[in-house]
Amino acid sequence: MGVPAFFRWLSRKYPSIIVHCVEEKGKECNGVRIPVDTTKPNPNEVEFDNLYLDMNGIIHPCTHPEDKPAPKNEDEMMVAIFEYIDRLFNIVRPRRVLYMAIDGVAPRAKMNQQRSRRFRASKEGVELVEEKSRVREEVIQKGGYLPPEEIKERFDSNCITPGTEFMDNLAHCLRYYVAERLTNDPGWKNIVVFLSDASVPGEGEHKIMDFIRRQRAQPNHDPNTHHCLCGADADLIMLGLATHEPNFTIIREEFKPNKPRPCGLCGQTGHEIKDCQGMPREKQGQHDEFANTMPSAEQEFIFIRLCVLREYLARELTMASLPFPFDFERSVDDWVFMCFFVGNDFLPHLPSLEISPFIRDYQSETRCLNGYLTQNGYVNLERVEMIMQAVGVAEDNIFKKRKEDEENFKRRNKEKRKRMKAEQQGPAYLTTGQFAPHALGRRDRPEAVQNARHQACDMRMQSNMVNAAQSLKAMMKNGGNSSAGPSDSADSRGVKRKADDSDSEPEPEDNVRLWEEGWKQRYYKNKFDVDATDEDFRRKVVQSYVEGLCWVLRYYYQGCASWKWYFPFHYAPFASDFKDIKDMFSDFEKDTKPFKPLEQLMGVFPAASGNFLPPTWRNLMSSPDSSIIDFYPDDFAIDLNGKKYAWQGVALLPFVDERRLRAALADVYPDLTPEEKRRNSLGSDVLFLGKSHPLFDFIHELYRTESNEDTEIPAELCHGIQGRLNLDDDPILPDNTVRSPVPMLRDISQNTAIGVKFKDPQYPDGFVFKAVLLPGAKIPSKVLKPEDWVRGNGQSWRPQLGFNPNRQQAHLDQSGFRALGYVHIYIFNIINVKTSKKKKKLFPFSHSPQSGKSGLLLGRLFTLPNRPRLVQKSVGVRTTVVQCCIPYSYMMRISVRIMEALYTPRIHLPRPQTHCQTGHSGGCCGWYNVHNGISRLFHTCYVCSL
Repeated sequence: MGVPAFFRWLSRKYPSIIVHCVEEKGKECNGVRIPVDTTKPNPNEVEFDNLYLDMNGIIHPCTHPEDKPAPKNEDEMMVAIFEYIDRLFNIVRPRRVLYMAIDGVAPRAKMNQQRSRRFRASKEGVELVEEKSRVREEVIQKGGYLPPEEIKERFDSNCITPGTEFMDNLAHCLRYYVAERLTNDPGWKNIVVFLSDASVPGEGEHKIMDFIRRQRAQPNHDPNTHHCLCGADADLIMLGLATHEPNFTIIREEFKPNKPRPCGLCGQTGHEIKDCQGMPREKQGQHDEFANTMPSAEQEFIFIRLCVLREYLARELTMASLPFPFDFERSVDDWVFMCFFVGNDFLPHLPSLEISPFIRDYQSETRCLNGYLTQNGYVNLERVEMIMQAVGVAEDNIFKKRKEDEENFKRRNKEKRKRMKAEQQGPAYLTTGQFAPHALGRRDRPEAVQNARHQACDMRMQSNMVNAAQSLKAMMKNGGNSSAGPSDSADSRGVKRKADDSDSEPEPEDNVRLWEEGWKQRYYKNKFDVDATDEDFRRKVVQSYVEGLCWVLRYYYQGCASWKWYFPFHYAPFASDFKDIKDMFSDFEKDTKPFKPLEQLMGVFPAASGNFLPPTWRNLMSSPDSSIIDFYPDDFAIDLNGKKYAWQGVALLPFVDERRLRAALADVYPDLTPEEKRRNSLGSDVLFLGKSHPLFDFIHELYRTESNEDTEIPAELCHGIQGRLNLDDDPILPDNTVRSPVPMLRDISQNTAIGVKFKDPQYPDGFVFKAVLLPGAKIPSKVLKPEDWVRGNGQSWRPQLGFNPNRQQAHLDQSGFRALGYVHIYIFNIINVKTSKKKKKLFPFSHSPQSGKSGLLLGRLFTLPNRPRLVQKSVGVRTTVVQCCIPYSYMMRISVRIMEALYTPRIHLPRPQTHCQTGHSGGCCGWYNVHNGISRLFHTCYVCSL
């Protein structure tokens, strides 16, 4: 979703919605890998019924990962995708349905954003190649060394678009993968698998939502189905709330910022291409055995519990003394609707709106609205206008306050950088001997001064050396002028300070200046090239934006209202412009059809990606005689629009005229080959299941009788799932060999799976899916406690760990506390080190509270975050020492790790799931205070202890 940092804001505001996944790993015995038995209960202490995979969030990190070497070819990419799905299946362990949805042809409103992304990716790729060439030449001229350039074909991620050969191959590979798992994996034997590949129109997440919507409108639907949706987009949270299903969970990768990325020239970490100096590479390992490996850790997953988010929203949105009955489900729909104003994939965000103040305005104005803003995906524009006018009155103050906050933030950052710089530099010089600074409480005494004259002379000489070094540095900066008198300072008084000497980064030019008077006139003149007095144009922009709000909400709650509609501007209007909008929208055009896959490629691809298209189609992108050559500019402007980085800006690309595009393609359609015509056609979902499923015999009979008519699924055979079945053109049938499309994988000679086309239940035109809780739905038990809302009241704040509210808490008895005391003694013995003549500190690891644990304790110490470099040496039969210097701040962490080493193997506790008392989440600071006994002694997390 196009809301910048929306998930970060949500997880900080509502921290208890996050739960870390407990993942059971496979084992290896005598070189044979033993897979995880997914038929066993879920280790997360919750059982999921349905797992939905937004496949594009899986395809991209598997084909061009950022934290590990990329696959060498498509075969390795497919295997990586299979392994990723296996891992998710092992974590979630669905018991009824697995639904895999790949993005198909998107609505026109989404295609504009796809076009912008793909043109940006192409432009950034060209700029990256040019920058590499320029920096390489500069480094070599300066005498630096760079490894020779590798000549390898760059993977173009634009091929992950419907209609390409890559996506067609992916669909075949996933059919093979599903058949193999249904045949050989016991955990798959009772589930139904739906595959919606790129030939089925619609975005992946919205195909999933359409499936859920249509199933829950059936009379046989189980209202207490537990859904789990996998995807990284923030709009999945909105979509999950829009279903009004009480048991809905999202699983996604845990975001870890500041991951080290290797330089594109030298391959070393710690700098970017522009800062590369061509320095020699450090040896990796004792014999350089890790030279070609990237430091990476396996990505971990988190659950987002929407039932807990609903608890938070119930607390925030509940309003008393309303002139109409309060309906929590309707208020959730309004909350989702208000998030659209801040940003989404289909509309630019309003300049003056931020989510938290907007919700406060909504709550303050609700009593005057006499109702809610939305109902079942339809917008009440009269009430929306009242909210927007309330925001528009304060727009001027909003812009001024935002500017003030930005300046304060920059000032604090500048002061922080200065403090850190001063701390790193330290004093100019340190005296030694009797006059040297010493830590309080140390037992060793400084040596007395033997000759005071010699000591004073040494101090003066050291001071002169420092002053000489500073003078030399200043002379080099001044271009060789050694004088630093008043005349020099006077001459340089009017010289602008260089960027290298400045603590702040250059700010992009902002010609609008929303915090100054006349901001509306400047905005419309700079962004739209019209005067703000042009009321007709402003009303046209507002009307298009109002249509967009109605389209987006309908898309989320009822499905795609129009495949043709799109917002025809790059920028949004102001909140104060929303006047008289009640009659601006009536309805969308009926019976619109989506683009075909190759047509969409022509609408979103730049000319540089034309190799994925047929030759005559590709020629339309580059030929000067093409009637649509203006759709494919070689270069284009990016408006930062008040942002700092180019990826945050607005790509000023021309919008594609659908009529002109179709007219140009009409001349090249006859050139398509039969294979290209097949890839350019629209497909349907496919249902797979195994031989042990109750529905297997029913489907097998359809193939035996060669029934060509749509057949309804008996709901009692498939957990209440309904829809229509039809025979597949290229079916997977039992006892037929399934050929592997990946050479490194085996054929399935004894296949027991079966596949058939599937269509969702159909409803008459004008049918409205109700956005309500279904009858019989059971609300999950409350997770949040009263003290979750007020943390500063002195009460113990102990949030729920995981999904089980009745989890048995681990504790330490008296012997455990005695062992904890031994740990402290052990740590203090570590810190009380001996100093050799070479001033190296030796840390003995030969003794421990329990015998036989020294190796384990040393291994635990090696896993500390930001750990010091340890060099293990053997100096005797049973004595091992480590050369290093461990800061005092590590002591508390080491003691916790040692307690884990001693007690975790007995308790078998999962990874800590929640937050420390200062609010840090487990994902950001790694809170290890799970044991009751330890938590009484250590009330803060690692981040807080620093």
